[in-house]
Amino acid sequence: MKNLFLTSSFKDVVPLFTEFESNLQGKTVTFIPTASTVEEVVFYVEAGKKALEKLGLFVVELDVATESLDHIAATLRKNDFIYVTGGNTFFLLQELKRTGADKLILEEIAAGKLYIGESAGAVITSPNIAYIQSMDSPKKAEQLTNYDALNLVDFCTLPHYNNIPFKKITQKIVADYTKSLKMYPISNHEAILVRDEEVITKLANGKTD
Repeated sequence: MKNLFLTSSFKDVVPLFTEFESNLQGKTVTFIPTASTVEEVVFYVEAGKKALEKLGLFVVELDVATESLDHIAATLRKNDFIYVTGGNTFFLLQELKRTGADKLILEEIAAGKLYIGESAGAVITSPNIAYIQSMDSPKKAEQLTNYDALNLVDFCTLPHYNNIPFKKITQKIVADYTKSLKMYPISNHEAILVRDEEVITKLANGKTD
């Protein structure tokens, strides 16, 4: 069973997460900050970590760019959830593919493990991440040979829709790709909930699309 919680800003949608997954106390999370390690602005990493800990979860940090495949595999398998933070989507995808962590994550999700994707972590669940080039720099991933991503869903998540400082660029991405891609734009106060083939977009105030 596929369980995905996709968002732009995890700390802003915590109530939606606790609705989606209520069995949290004492559970462990593999927390992957890799996308943020090439960025200057990284406040969201600590914010996400603190939000998880406030829910009673134990956070185990795992930077896939610096660990061996055996360590990555062992960490992913032993923990209950997987959380992938925001940052540079292209660098994240490069490191997931380079290390083989992408296949391990897909295996864990296929086995029913909950995946939480924040911003870049949500984008990589799409079939291909080329659409995000005007928000993220592909130059930070010089070893990435193609933009095919995890392909967990048949749509493209566009985070931070209409949120400062991404208001104009997210509107342009929607305008540029709306005819060619199945685009799901979400603001910082929205989340996409995926259970198998059921996909629901929710606002943090409780509204459902």
